[in-house]
Amino acid sequence: MRGDRFDVLVVGSGPAGSVAALVLARGGARVALVDKTAFPRDKACGDLVGPRGVRHLADLHIDVAGTQRVDDMVVIGPTWRRVRLPCWEGDTYPGYGFALPRARFDAALHEAAVAAGAQPFTARVGQPLFDDNGELDGFELSDGPAVRADAVIGADGATSRVADAAGLVDPARVLWGFALRAYVEDPVRVPHIVFWERERWRGFPGYGWLFPGVGGRANIGLGLGVLAERSAGSEAARCFDDFVADMRRSGVLVSGDDSIAPRLGGWLKMGMVGTLAARGRVLLCGDAAGLVNPLQGEGISEAVGSGRAAAEALLSDPAKPAHAYLAFLAATYGPFHSVTAPVHAAILPRPRAVAALGRALTAPGVSRAVAGGWSIFWNDLLVGARPRPARSQAALALKVGRALTFRSRGG
Repeated sequence: MRGDRFDVLVVGSGPAGSVAALVLARGGARVALVDKTAFPRDKACGDLVGPRGVRHLADLHIDVAGTQRVDDMVVIGPTWRRVRLPCWEGDTYPGYGFALPRARFDAALHEAAVAAGAQPFTARVGQPLFDDNGELDGFELSDGPAVRADAVIGADGATSRVADAAGLVDPARVLWGFALRAYVEDPVRVPHIVFWERERWRGFPGYGWLFPGVGGRANIGLGLGVLAERSAGSEAARCFDDFVADMRRSGVLVSGDDSIAPRLGGWLKMGMVGTLAARGRVLLCGDAAGLVNPLQGEGISEAVGSGRAAAEALLSDPAKPAHAYLAFLAATYGPFHSVTAPVHAAILPRPRAVAALGRALTAPGVSRAVAGGWSIFWNDLLVGARPRPARSQAALALKVGRALTFRSRGG
């Protein structure tokens, strides 16, 4: 830091921002880590970290205590038929993930970043500041002096202030999603995804879930994609009680009505659509960059991976980090997102197609034949998967997806 100037300003201290700050601080950079809320703080999320996220944390020697290990997943179709998706170990990831409330998970990562040397600020970013060349140079803070830095990382979520200030997002093209969750006392041990129908043959434009928690406190939620129409996000709140009631009637949820805690909602930005993840010395990570799986909404693994990559790009080339960072995103996440984002956009507005797909995938005979490949493809675990018929299925699904979405990708 030169005077009151930092090497890097990281805005947002969720998984992406905290990991970026941690890696930068370990590399000798002077880092300002700004978040609008003091930690620990809650966050709307399913609270699951997938196998790739577990591997990233292990590679970075980040030990998160008190987690609940999870592996296989159960998918429930519109007719309430259950299919078990296996979680196999790969060459580059373990055969399991874990559950931990975001209040605890994010606090652990934030503490690790601060322990490594990042300087924390609890404040909202306000007026953006620009240098003589017109590049984003920092922000005024809501309760203190301005913070300036040679580079800025935006890890401040789907509605990123950094992305807006740097002119890196086109809201009309973004694939928005909204998720609403609550905690409930329930003994569920295996993550459940529910392809729910609001009425027969009209699929909900997303899915519901019931995920294990720590100490018997499960996470129940409903998430939907709304494309560019953010006003449609309120559908999750309107449908939540009906979804919970159906979960009880089906026997998936066994808790009593009085055990559901207050709900919390949040926005998602999926598929790397409508956002340029880097320009000059401004880099976006996690939700801010649209790094959320368009098929199942998981974003923590990509948040941790992108935060690490952004930090490494800055450490290796502080003056021109964007090229290396964009190349990493294109090579690592581009092949999957470039196929699944158009599929998401095409099927979401068609409730009958959503219902038909959910019924087909969970139909007797079909589900058993495709469960392994479905698990690998849906969870973006093809790269690093070990040779088996399921990997071949997932590779074929990606190949077919590329062919079907060729024109929408500008081919």
